[in-house]
Amino acid sequence: MTGVTPVQSEKLKFTTTLSRFYLKMFTKLISSRSNWKGIVNSCTNAHNFTKLRQLSGGVEWHGTTILCVRKNGLVVMAGDGQVSMGSSVVKGNAKKIRRLGDNILVGFAGSTADALTLLERLEKKLEEHPGQLMRACCELAKNWRTDKYLRRLEAVLLVADAHNTFELTGNGDVLEPEKGVMGVGSGGSYALAAALALMDEPNVDAEQVARRAMKIAGDICVYTNHNILLEKIEEKKDDKKV
Repeated sequence: MTGVTPVQSEKLKFTTTLSRFYLKMFTKLISSRSNWKGIVNSCTNAHNFTKLRQLSGGVEWHGTTILCVRKNGLVVMAGDGQVSMGSSVVKGNAKKIRRLGDNILVGFAGSTADALTLLERLEKKLEEHPGQLMRACCELAKNWRTDKYLRRLEAVLLVADAHNTFELTGNGDVLEPEKGVMGVGSGGSYALAAALALMDEPNVDAEQVARRAMKIAGDICVYTNHNILLEKIEEKKDDKKV
């Protein structure tokens, strides 16, 4: 080719090399099209599974065991004091049980900041509906599920008064135990099982059941210690279940 300058010649070589590179890559892509489909499908399925777990409200509890026991007119709520970050123990005497007024106990599992935010919301609901714990819990659970800000909070509340025990979750659930015992947190299942086994013992009251069950949970769960904080309320004869 005549009349081509050195600069134009270099540009032509670069364009030819780049075209060959794109053609080679396109050929590889076409030849491995089925593999690309599999990779894309795998990534999509993994994303959907992760999203499904998030929507299901599955929270990984670390450093928390909360147990509520109701027996013979006595309500006891117990929680351990361990807070863990990964494989390290950050604190061993955390307070995870709160008392609202004189007759309502609240225990929380999950993020402390999130739990305290929900606790403040619960207090407001109780002010709006005084003496109606069930209604206050249902209203909080409804807001927790539908509010764009609250639905990001990762915690579970265990709420009890002299007559009712409720578990509140980010799914909008308000759960009530069948046999007067409810446990949440990383060691909640162990404490629940131990407490249920002790409930039929005639000479064991609610406080003893809670302490023994929490000790068993602390022996099994690595995120639970034996530094137990315990709060209790007694059912008054003139109280009415709401």
